[in-house]
Amino acid sequence: MSSRSPPTQLAPEEFRGETLRRQGRWVVAFSADWCPFCRAFRELFDAAPADPGSSLAIADLTSEENPLWERFRIEVVPTLVVFREGRTVFRADGVRGEGLQASDLDRALRAARAGAEPPDRDGPS
Repeated sequence: MSSRSPPTQLAPEEFRGETLRRQGRWVVAFSADWCPFCRAFRELFDAAPADPGSSLAIADLTSEENPLWERFRIEVVPTLVVFREGRTVFRADGVRGEGLQASDLDRALRAARAGAEPPDRDGPS
């Protein structure tokens, strides 16, 4: 496994326009500092193996005023979303009281590599 840089921090305005499209595939963890499940998942996310075709990023939802809560219909953090050229191709919502598991991250990374078909409830591009 090759090493990589820490995940990029994405601000709400970077979800508009070309940020997610410009580099192709993104695996984004929507997370909040106050969430203990997010902190535990962040350790797994930060240690994810490098994939030359995908970028890992964190979208910080610590503020309840962050527009990404509504834009991506986030109800539970952490939530993982895989974008390919700005379109949602995979999503794993955290489970209340449990968060996300390593298997969720594995599925997201596989979806990023494979370019899975968009789900029915596609978030805005």
